[in-house]
Amino acid sequence: MRMRMPVPLGRREPDPVARQQPLRIRGRNVAWLPPLVVLLAVPVLDWITGGDFRVISWLVLVPGTAAAVCGVWTTALYAALALFMYAVGDHSWSPEERTGLPDFILVALGGVLSVLACAVRLRGEERMRHMRAVVDTTRRILLRQLPPDVGGLDHAEIYLAADSTARVGGDFYDIQPSPHGTRVVIGDVQGKGLGAVEAASVLLGTFREAAYYEAEPDTVAERLETRMVRHVRYCAHVGRADAERFATAVLLDFPELRSERTDWGPDLTGLDTLTVGIVNFGHEPPLLLSPRSVRFLPLRDGLPLGLAELAPRGPRTVTVRLAADETLLLVTDGVTEARDGRGVFFPLREYLTRALAAGTPALDPESLVRLVRDGVLAHTGGVLDDDTTIFAVRRASEPVRRAPSAPE
Repeated sequence: MRMRMPVPLGRREPDPVARQQPLRIRGRNVAWLPPLVVLLAVPVLDWITGGDFRVISWLVLVPGTAAAVCGVWTTALYAALALFMYAVGDHSWSPEERTGLPDFILVALGGVLSVLACAVRLRGEERMRHMRAVVDTTRRILLRQLPPDVGGLDHAEIYLAADSTARVGGDFYDIQPSPHGTRVVIGDVQGKGLGAVEAASVLLGTFREAAYYEAEPDTVAERLETRMVRHVRYCAHVGRADAERFATAVLLDFPELRSERTDWGPDLTGLDTLTVGIVNFGHEPPLLLSPRSVRFLPLRDGLPLGLAELAPRGPRTVTVRLAADETLLLVTDGVTEARDGRGVFFPLREYLTRALAAGTPALDPESLVRLVRDGVLAHTGGVLDDDTTIFAVRRASEPVRRAPSAPE
């Protein structure tokens, strides 16, 4: 399992193509140690067993062991050492007890094959590192790093991948400030693979444009629905297997957090609560957490993006008020459908209620997403069946001064 968290500004993400050493102790590479142990142990064992049971030919295991954990040149060195140890060990016996040329050829041939096997292994690892780099780059392009002070909101997000090799999911999220208010989206495209990533990317591209230019959240919702339908029709037209794909999502609208062209964030002076418009596209409803309670927000039923033709359209946006000490938690179904060894789903609301009753020290977004992450991983034993996104957002505690822009 691989975990991906947004990296704070000023810190570098680890290089996804960095070569991983298979055996390390306190940061030191000790991959040379296992074949060395075999190299020394076989002659000793051969001497102990005596002439009736010769095991000196077991030195063929030395380059084979090196091929599994070492580089090509190290494997070749161990193959040569194995031949040398064989010659020395075998000639230490009387002529009638020596294993002779056949076993010498066996050790030599084993060394050659081990070097070739090591080269093939390293080439496969290089190909896998390249694939992981492509996947990681794709995810970073899709889920761009969000500034900590974007749109007058404090936020935190954690993405947990169900598979660290080639499978990538369609979870997506973003925050878009605009002259009409700050807009937030989180969603999950049905299915996996590059087709799901492609659908998520077209939805995010539409959201970033529509959320900035459109004044009404319902219009943004219409744009997202239209874009998903167009994408599905395109897939059907070119004969792709994902022609019936859909996406669940939640769209949040904070109309009082209008983006102004000043050096300060939105002025929230005198506002005890914020208006939040919520549009639900068949997604998990957001949880509203306060120091006193944990509750799901009442939302209108909504069909996933791409399926609106199945039901008549009506008003979509539900308006709630968000107090300064309240936090909105949004998750994908990787959280709510996470199962333990007995098949029991993760009880998100009950888990948070217990944590609140036990005196959770803070409900800030960063602490909250870490709390949920730890709960999901403990519930599943660290094994996830689906990609998981945990996203928390609340009103910024104070306006953030922005650096003046350079004169054009």
